[in-house]
Amino acid sequence: HLLLFMLFVGPFNCFASYSRATELFYSLNEGLPAGVLIGSLARDLRLPASGGQHPAAPRPPLSFTLASHGLGGQYVQLDNRSGELHTSAVEIDREALCVESSGATVFGSSAVSSSSPSSEPCLLLLDVLVLPQEYFRLVKVKIAIRDVNDNAPRFPMPHIHLSVPENAPVNTRLAIEHPALDPDMGTNSVQTYRLRDNYGVFTLDVEENESGERTPYLIVMGALDRETQEEYVTVIIAEDGGTPPLVGSATLTIGISDINDNCPQFNDSQLNITLYGNSSLGTHVATVHAVDMDLGSNAQVTYSYSQKVHQPSRDLFHLNESTGAITLSTKIDGDTPKLHRLIILGNGPGCIPAVITVLVTIIKVMMRPPEVVPRFIANEVEGVVYLKELEPINTPIAFFTIKDPDEKYKVSCYLDGDGPFRLSPYKPYNNEYLLETTKPLDFETQQLYEISVVAWNSEGFRVNKVIKVQVLDDNDNSPVFSEQLIELSIEENNVPNAFLTKLHATDADSGERGQVSYFLGPDAPSYFALDKTTGVLTVSTQLDREEKEKYRYTVKAVDSGFPPRESIATVTITVLDKNDNSPRFINKDFSFFVPENFPGFGEIGVISVTDADAGQNGWVALSVLNGSDIFVIDTGKGVLRAKVSLDREQQSSYVLWIEAVDGGDPALSSTAKITILLLDINDNPPLVLFPQSNMSYLLVLPSTLPGSPITEVYAVDKDTGMNAVIAYSIIGRRGPRPESFRIDPKTGNITLEESLMQNDYGLYRLLVKVSDHGYPEPLHSTVMVNLFVNDTVSNESYIESLLRKEPDISIEEKQPQISIEPTHKKMESASCMPTLVALSIISLGSIALVTGMGIYICLRKGKRHHREDENLEVQIPLNGRINLHMLEKKPVEISNI
Repeated sequence: HLLLFMLFVGPFNCFASYSRATELFYSLNEGLPAGVLIGSLARDLRLPASGGQHPAAPRPPLSFTLASHGLGGQYVQLDNRSGELHTSAVEIDREALCVESSGATVFGSSAVSSSSPSSEPCLLLLDVLVLPQEYFRLVKVKIAIRDVNDNAPRFPMPHIHLSVPENAPVNTRLAIEHPALDPDMGTNSVQTYRLRDNYGVFTLDVEENESGERTPYLIVMGALDRETQEEYVTVIIAEDGGTPPLVGSATLTIGISDINDNCPQFNDSQLNITLYGNSSLGTHVATVHAVDMDLGSNAQVTYSYSQKVHQPSRDLFHLNESTGAITLSTKIDGDTPKLHRLIILGNGPGCIPAVITVLVTIIKVMMRPPEVVPRFIANEVEGVVYLKELEPINTPIAFFTIKDPDEKYKVSCYLDGDGPFRLSPYKPYNNEYLLETTKPLDFETQQLYEISVVAWNSEGFRVNKVIKVQVLDDNDNSPVFSEQLIELSIEENNVPNAFLTKLHATDADSGERGQVSYFLGPDAPSYFALDKTTGVLTVSTQLDREEKEKYRYTVKAVDSGFPPRESIATVTITVLDKNDNSPRFINKDFSFFVPENFPGFGEIGVISVTDADAGQNGWVALSVLNGSDIFVIDTGKGVLRAKVSLDREQQSSYVLWIEAVDGGDPALSSTAKITILLLDINDNPPLVLFPQSNMSYLLVLPSTLPGSPITEVYAVDKDTGMNAVIAYSIIGRRGPRPESFRIDPKTGNITLEESLMQNDYGLYRLLVKVSDHGYPEPLHSTVMVNLFVNDTVSNESYIESLLRKEPDISIEEKQPQISIEPTHKKMESASCMPTLVALSIISLGSIALVTGMGIYICLRKGKRHHREDENLEVQIPLNGRINLHMLEKKPVEISNI
């Protein structure tokens, strides 16, 4: 113990200047995420950055450690070096943390302290050790957990029942024994209560006791009457004081309890009854009935004679005190008074009795009445005859014997009452009558008949024999649907087991014979279900309008009779469209081959797109996403057009993206790639690049050996394919011996054919035709190749003057050998089929061209073939002809470069 004391006391004595703060207090809200800074122990304890009294001395680093990782330690994270205290990943819930009503629960060196969740602060207690020994101290850290409004008020039960007597005066207060609970504290707990509907007779008030608990009270604001309304159902709402406020609710049922505030009442004040003097004992005279609007024992009514009723009348007529029935209790004789005044009281608890007077007049009979003796043929029980419906006409019910007991008077009889019955004499017997039906009975029309057989004698004395006929039901009616054609609709993509309708069929029969069961017809798809008992029709799967738009099948309603009867109705279901299908292109990639120079707004191709939806959802609008400045698409027909004429030499292909958007809300869309390939047409003549001018010339030495290359003609064609295949030919010659030079039709190389002699000196002018092999008509250009055969050039001005003179050259239209190689290597990507077609057309065109050239040469033979002086030379135009097939194309000119 002494050693421990020295260890703890020694450092504090040596470093007393750093031991001022040994308790820290922080506060934070509950429910904060991990990593929120609570406080810095080093800063708040004002500890130096390092220990030691001398600046030059080494200072060991500070270390902070929780004394114990108990309940409080799980909610915080302590940085051992900096002393910063942060929230941990375990969220602090004040309501769960401070559940104890008072005191503190200690776990190791940390604790949670709370006096009351609603009033006292909720504290998290931590013990922190500061090391090394030079700075050792035990720091008590208290963290107050502030409440936030994270709990809504909640009633302990969803239904609250409260009873209020109907005679409760205004401002009567009744406590609601189950107030709402809110684990939050302060203003975040329950503050107010209100009723959703007060019916104009109720309101709520809240009382707070000494402990701060708030109890709602129901206050009666108006008169109550159970006989007018015996129950009020409303919703009680509890609201806390948070921002924003949270609410909870429960159903409040206010029952109005009955008090005896109503007394019995008779509907009539007097009844007049006539009674024959020969009536037998127990004959029913009359029944009085009083009504009390109260409930239970408050509504019990008993009947009694008033004290004003004479004793002989009391003895003659018995009054049932419970039912109010009056019956004859003694036999009427000659001394019985003719008039009896019976004053009857209707007695209720705590009430003044209601009064009714019954006047009974007795008619004395000096003779015996006729007798009516029935003998029933049909089934009869206690005066009630039971007949099945649909019994045939003339079904016998009973025989009646009519006679006079004194055998003095003639007795007759007749049938009194409505119904399909008749009473007729049964011959050959006297005073015998047969009661029978006149038409079939129908239970659904009328179930009970009450008829009387009336017998009277010649003195006018009448006797009634009442007979009740009960019609027994038979299963003679089939169920009847309320609609024979049941038209329904449902949106596609419905939830499984979606409700469609509730079928309803009625059966006029009674009992089991009228109980209806429902069944699907054999043509109903398996995913429709019909509840046998309730008639609820459902669909167990999602319906897809695009798969099937209409369903039509039958349903049956079957009763429980024997044999059962049924009826059939037709159900039609229309599946309504939802925008669940995007527009679909027939292909994701479209390719169109279009000849260049295609006229503007001409039809390039049709983009086919469909949408499986219907109506507005299936309406599709097309638009060009890129290249809209050149191309346009017809929304309705899907026709793709170019606004301008397209030139393959400027751009050989186009890639467009077309978007299809439907008319749904929200709209769905899809895109397709469109590739437009321009097919070449022969719209460019060959362009001669060398020689650069008709005025240029080349010196050829006489010593040049035969076969030597002299020069070349070089040309290119912007077209492609066969339209760019170039052939070279000399179509005109001028010079001393012009046949001395030849040109290669493929390469354009000009070579010397023969050795040059002394007399071959001079200027040679070769008119070279550069022609392509285009279709439908080849295009060409011409160039003049000037060759000066001499040893030297001594007088250039003379030569130039000769070049400026137009030469007289005979045109030799000779078809050059066709080259199969294009002059440049640019290849167009095209399919095999267009290439084969083009080659076939070019072959036919070549044959026609050769034939035409032959005819042309024959026609030229008879024309002039003289030569002018070889020194009289003129310039020959570069283009011998203009291609009329090419519109808006200028002739190619060669100039000095």
